[in-house]
Amino acid sequence: MGVPFKKIARKDPRKTDAVAKFYPQLVTLGDNASLDDIAYVMKEKSSLTFGDIQSVLTNFVEAMISTLYNGQSVNIQNFGVFSLSARTEGVTDLKDCTAKNIKAVKINFRPSSTVRPDITATRAGQKIDFYDLEALVNKDGESDGSGDGSGNGGDDGNPLG
Repeated sequence: MGVPFKKIARKDPRKTDAVAKFYPQLVTLGDNASLDDIAYVMKEKSSLTFGDIQSVLTNFVEAMISTLYNGQSVNIQNFGVFSLSARTEGVTDLKDCTAKNIKAVKINFRPSSTVRPDITATRAGQKIDFYDLEALVNKDGESDGSGDGSGNGGDDGNPLG
């Protein structure tokens, strides 16, 4: 299908006389994909059962959390590296620098080059198509011959085919 975007007008807040410029902003449609959704897609591409895949994914998540909480990063080949980082509060005296200065911890992800999005990719499995969500919604069966500006190679602008 492709990745939808909407057009957002922004001004430089540092300049009082700034002119608004329009920027495409990617839009997420629908609900987030769940572990079950991913397991179903994997089941369709393998000889494993849905339950087997669901179990492996659940165990993977638990093992990854445990590994991260034990101070290691997790490098999944051809996917990326997960690691922890912390938001901390600085103190002037070395002896006052303790775990109490850690205010929040988050999980970071650095994708490997094999999964990093490349908008210039031409191979079917790696190509990302973008479409203007507003143009698609406003189209409602009318065609003025201008397409949707998505760069989808001269089709009628319909990302559904």
